[in-house]
Amino acid sequence: MARVKKGMNAHKRHKKVLKLAKGYRGSRSKLYKTSNQFVMKALKNAYIGRKQKKRDFRKLWIQRINAACRMNDMSYSKFMNGLKKANIDVNRKMLSEIAIADPEAFAKLVEVAKSNLA
Repeated sequence: MARVKKGMNAHKRHKKVLKLAKGYRGSRSKLYKTSNQFVMKALKNAYIGRKQKKRDFRKLWIQRINAACRMNDMSYSKFMNGLKKANIDVNRKMLSEIAIADPEAFAKLVEVAKSNLA
């Protein structure tokens, strides 16, 4: 059986990594060994970032809803509890959009929440 040389496959793999490292500074984009380290780190951070993005947006929506609730003399937690008791299922993303775009409609939602708490 003939001996298999891995030169072609290694060259392909190195090119793939160096292509991903394009734009990195210095040897991070030129040398395979260092570029491989930083490409792996970048891919790991990208994976983590995709998870953190979801958390960050949820935090932002809650802050916006809380600010709008405080303008209507109510806390965020009481508002959400009142909506839950009123069987109003609106997600936080939509509530924050309503709070920004249509404050009058949000004020009505706050009134509904207040009436269901009492």
